[in-house]
Amino acid sequence: MQILILGAGGRLGGALTREYREKFDVVGLNHPQVDLARPEQVRDKLSPVAFDLLINCAAMTNVDLCESQREQAFAINAEAPRLLVQICSEKKAKLIHFSTDYVFDGEKGQPYVETDRAKPISVYGESKRAGEENVLAMQDRHLVVRVSWVFGPDRPSFLDAIIKRAREKEEIDAVADKFSTPTYTRDIAVMLSRFFDVDVAGGILHFANSGQCSWQEYAQHALDCCHASGVRLKAKTVDALKLADMKNWIARRPVYSVLSTAKYAKLAGVTPRPWRDAVADYIERSYSKR
Repeated sequence: MQILILGAGGRLGGALTREYREKFDVVGLNHPQVDLARPEQVRDKLSPVAFDLLINCAAMTNVDLCESQREQAFAINAEAPRLLVQICSEKKAKLIHFSTDYVFDGEKGQPYVETDRAKPISVYGESKRAGEENVLAMQDRHLVVRVSWVFGPDRPSFLDAIIKRAREKEEIDAVADKFSTPTYTRDIAVMLSRFFDVDVAGGILHFANSGQCSWQEYAQHALDCCHASGVRLKAKTVDALKLADMKNWIARRPVYSVLSTAKYAKLAGVTPRPWRDAVADYIERSYSKR
């Protein structure tokens, strides 16, 4: 199978490129090589490339910046997927497009399933939802995969920022009243490969590690894992912040955006491992020998 990965320089794209190179014929393109905001460049770059599967990990993900750069956000997150799905259809290739839990407003109070109505409350969420719709409109074998709170070794995430702060300061804090689920890029890579040749009813699939937590709980578990692995930190506990305290944030964020993985578990026959186990695995691999 020939696979083309867009966003190969990012946290998720980098992980998928590395994980799949040993098993498949993989070409990874990063932002300097192809700018999704320039449709003519996208077509020029992709047209000569032979591939059976296109995995789009590229996106404009700075939630606050999207508020002030709406046109750019929609060009990359909404219009580019429309072009990508057209190119895939011309090549008789499959598109797997990554989306986000931020397409929901966070008011449901229980895990979101794939058939729940998307109701974004930020420009980022709106643009990502428009991208989903553009992919799904083709009504082919293409797949939209929603993920949440992605972490991994290829680019620093919230998890790495917390550990960095804990190394420098004795007192750190994190938001305690916003909830979702951390998701490890290695686990996404394993999950995704199961669906390269599998059609998914409805064209949307949620994936995250099992369970749910606040950012404070997530951060505290990371510190606990570091201490257990012998990683030297100054901080031992994470104090609580409220979402309302985040005055420097521009965009609204969903308070509760946990994704249900029941559909994935039914299709794959396995349940994603708990987020706590995934975080412990990542810290053991990435920090315990430092």
